[in-house]
This record gives sequence, C-alpha cells and structure tokens, in this order.
Amino acid sequence: MLHTLSFLRKLNENNNRDWFEANRDQYEQCRADFLKFSQDLLKEITLFEPRLQHLEARDCMFRLYRDVRFSKDKSPYKNHFGAYFAPGGRKSTRAGYYFHLEPGNKSMLAGGMYAPPAEDLKKIRQEIDYNGARLRSILAEPGFARYYGGLSGETLKTTPKGYPADHPDIHLIRHKNFTAVHLLDDKNIGRVKLLPTAVTIFRALKPLNDFLNSAIE
Repeated sequence: MLHTLSFLRKLNENNNRDWFEANRDQYEQCRADFLKFSQDLLKEITLFEPRLQHLEARDCMFRLYRDVRFSKDKSPYKNHFGAYFAPGGRKSTRAGYYFHLEPGNKSMLAGGMYAPPAEDLKKIRQEIDYNGARLRSILAEPGFARYYGGLSGETLKTTPKGYPADHPDIHLIRHKNFTAVHLLDDKNIGRVKLLPTAVTIFRALKPLNDFLNSAIE
C-alpha cells in the first residue's frame, strides 16, 4: 500500500494525461494491488455481513477517472482509490463500508449512509423518532466510540418539518448524512497490519449499518 500511496502522491502533482500514460504500467500495478486488498477485505467482511457474499471487489471499486463535464476542476484523474462494500456494489444506496486510500493522511475506513435520497432520509428520521434509544446505544458502544467517535457529515441548522425543536433526539434527526469516519495516517498504512485492523474497525460499524438499512428496507 505504501507503493500505491507514493504513486497517488505523484499523480496529484502531475495530474495530466501525458504523465499518466508514461506511468500507466505503475498505475496498473497499483490498481491490481488495491483490487487484491479490496477482495481480501471483502472476504473478511462477509464473515459478519453475509449479505455481501455474492459481491466481487471489482463491483465495489470506483474508477480513477474523473467526470469533469460539470466541474471547474478539469484534472482528469482522482488522487485516491476507493471501494464501497454494500449490496449492489459501488452504486449502492444502502449503508455499507468504504475504504479510501489517499496520501496526505486522508486515507479512511468509513461507512454508514452518505446523502441518502429524500425518501430514505425521511424513513431514517422516522426510525430515529420511534427508536432513537437504539441509535444512541449504538453510538455509545465502546468499539464504535473508540474508532469513530460519533456520526459525521452535514446537519441541518433548522428543525426538519414535522419534528418539534425540543425532541430528545433532534440532534440526530437533523443529520443529512449518517456516516462514520476513521482516518488513517500515511505512516500507519505500512506499519500496521492493515487488513485485520480494517476488519476490526468495520465490524464496529455493522450495528449502525443494520439500523440504517432496517429503516429504509
């Protein structure tokens, strides 16, 4: 993974097609390494998340090529590799597990649900209204608190329609994203045993994913 981080660091400094084509062999090797790690990680995740057992890592890995049609930034390539393990793979709208590899201490193990569609967001807020104690207990579990600290992501500054401002779980209902993030330092990518570490951290995320998926399913 350190070799892949090094390639991504160079790509960030030379984000153009000429440099990329001159270094395509290095890219192909790094992509293969990331895909192999993702497949190994997915295999371990399915031990506690059997609904993912029919997935392949290639269905979960995001393309390196950026869609620049509507962006002011015309850089053709992303500066990271990413894979999302959830029912349906990378295009899933279900809660899942995300592995992100990016230099600059921006790698992460994350998950939950990012920017759920309006109807799903409504269902999640209803579930919190009915069963907020369950979500609070999940967020307070030692493993989750240790690795993630709490929910991250954007929240509303106002109160969602239909909920009183003094609702006991209004701080949770105001969330627009229900995500949790554990950052990884570059120096630790090569020092720690990344696979078992990732599995342990993702296992602590499962109760949150179960809560979210149950709400929308």
